[in-house]
Amino acid sequence: MPADRARADEAQAALRERLTDAQVRMEKSVEALHRELMTIRTGRASPALLERLHVDYYGSPTPLQSLAGISAPEPSLLVIQPYDRNAMSAIEKAIQKSELGLNPSNDGNVIRVAVPQLTEERRKELVKLVHKRAEEARVAVRNIRRDEVDHLRKVEKDGHVSKDEVETTIGEIQKITDQFIGKVDDAAQKKEAEILEV
Repeated sequence: MPADRARADEAQAALRERLTDAQVRMEKSVEALHRELMTIRTGRASPALLERLHVDYYGSPTPLQSLAGISAPEPSLLVIQPYDRNAMSAIEKAIQKSELGLNPSNDGNVIRVAVPQLTEERRKELVKLVHKRAEEARVAVRNIRRDEVDHLRKVEKDGHVSKDEVETTIGEIQKITDQFIGKVDDAAQKKEAEILEV
């Protein structure tokens, strides 16, 4: 029976691998949500606001981070120090075109961006955006669960593992899914509180 034992061990290893895979993929979905939420403006200035901004630099879209240093010396001010002064007007245009509603001013050396207090209406719009991003992350996590469950059902159908083993593993995947949905909800609630904070 050593061959059967080896096959059973192999099947168990495959099930554990599915769990690990699900967890890693769900973690990536939550990390992507965190990055998305960092770019949503609150009443406070944060260099993360401008991190995903691309500037048309000599005809090619270039991340702002690679063209300039960004700092927040005050709670309502961002200062952008371009590494190349020739990029100043392109950086200004990129900020004006962005959906952030910010108005940059250029003194020849640095670009200052005052981050105005959010209006009640704008706060509500941003909260809706947070909810949308959180729902997208929840859907991504659920899709990963569905993929893993489909894979497990196929493995069971092929006769590689027993129905009990598959059901146990599906239960564990559901626990992991619930855990990551909780993380998505926590991230969204924190961001919402940050936006609504006056």
